Amino acid sequence: MDDWGDLLAAANSGDGRAYAHFLRTVTPVLRGVVRARGAGLGEAGCEDVLQEVLLAVHLKRHTWQTGTPVRPWLYAIARYKVVDAFRVRGRGVNLPIEDFLDDLACDPGPDPTEAADMAKMIGMLDGRSAKIVQMIGLEGASTAETGHALKMTEGAVRVALHRAFKSLATLRERHVK
Repeated sequence: MDDWGDLLAAANSGDGRAYAHFLRTVTPVLRGVVRARGAGLGEAGCEDVLQEVLLAVHLKRHTWQTGTPVRPWLYAIARYKVVDAFRVRGRGVNLPIEDFLDDLACDPGPDPTEAADMAKMIGMLDGRSAKIVQMIGLEGASTAETGHALKMTEGAVRVALHRAFKSLATLRERHVK
């Protein structure tokens, strides 16, 4: 392995080839450091941090003191960039949902809050309109059955149902806004 100190000293003196060789040799080592310290960041997160580390090395390479070990200087930059990544991420844990698709799958069914919402909206109608909507819309009764139960003609049931739906639409508009 080439001496990183010699390469970085030459790079800081303007040797572009030495700088390119330095980056090629330190990148795999820095990738390992970032992956070890940033285990909770995921592969993409670690690669992002590695890019941040390499950028910081490029921008701050003049701060390395010739003759001092390069590894501690590089490791410190990597450590601080990993800490910054965790700080930016916050306390939340980001896990790919694809890993949990089998566990999250459920049978499509009615929304459990839907019945309560419907009952609340229907409860805002007058008594007869509410009973018509409930019998026809929820219980599946025909207009003839509903008319017979409420002592109304089928035509009157259809008109009352239409008016009840119109009232429900108006109520929904008021409550959605």
